[in-house]
Amino acid sequence: MMAKKPSSDTNSLSKPRKNPGKSAQGANRLLQFGAMGKAFSILETLTGNEQPLSMAELARETGMTKPTAHRIISVLAELGFVERDHGKRGYVEGSRLIQFALDTLRATAPRNMRHAVLRTLSEETGETCNFGILAGAEVIYLDRVEANKPLGLRFEPGSMVPAHCSAIGKLLLSLETPERRETLLRAMPLTRYTKNTITSISALQDELDKSCADELGIDNQESILGVVCIAVPVRAADGNVVGGLAMSAPEARVPMDMALGLAPQLRKAAAKLGKTFAKGPS
Repeated sequence: MMAKKPSSDTNSLSKPRKNPGKSAQGANRLLQFGAMGKAFSILETLTGNEQPLSMAELARETGMTKPTAHRIISVLAELGFVERDHGKRGYVEGSRLIQFALDTLRATAPRNMRHAVLRTLSEETGETCNFGILAGAEVIYLDRVEANKPLGLRFEPGSMVPAHCSAIGKLLLSLETPERRETLLRAMPLTRYTKNTITSISALQDELDKSCADELGIDNQESILGVVCIAVPVRAADGNVVGGLAMSAPEARVPMDMALGLAPQLRKAAAKLGKTFAKGPS
């Protein structure tokens, strides 16, 4: 690994870069996004080095002019994201940036645990499993593990599906208060997607009553012909529902009666997911 040229500051320590080419390319791209991009370029360069960097080194590594680098670093220092190291040799990560990184790691850990629960459930059932929440007339998938089989369903986290014909959507609608449920059903378009889609409010209410009693959502080829899905609630430690855990599969491979037989496995996984949430919405 090549050593970095020493800066004009005689007190500055030269040191190797972790990945000079990649970092430089990233910094150049960030510069296209104005002051915010320049700030992130400075932070990315600092965190990619093991020794303090002088103002001149930061300007050179990020491709900024010295006046621009000085202006951006001054703002970052005032905000606590960078600071002078104790030896005054250059700039290092500030206390606020370090706390930000720690908070990010703490937030990421539960998400990784949730994904691991989904992955294990998918491996046990052999089918696609996902975790989603209700957002008005739609369900948003926050995490998803696809089945490693033919006829797998391809959705990305962040994908949205209609609530009235999806297992998670019907489950979460059923657990709303009667007044809230009525309001949502009358506001959302009950679009027909297959011959099985329920488009009548009264018929959907009956379906939701049963779903509420069983705490089980069912999509019997209602959103996609040939695909079945079941869902169970995920409750946080305080008992409040934070979302739904679902398994979906081609009906040719997993008929609905077989899917319903997997509900106990989903409930066990949902209990594990729930433990990663301290509390749900009140």
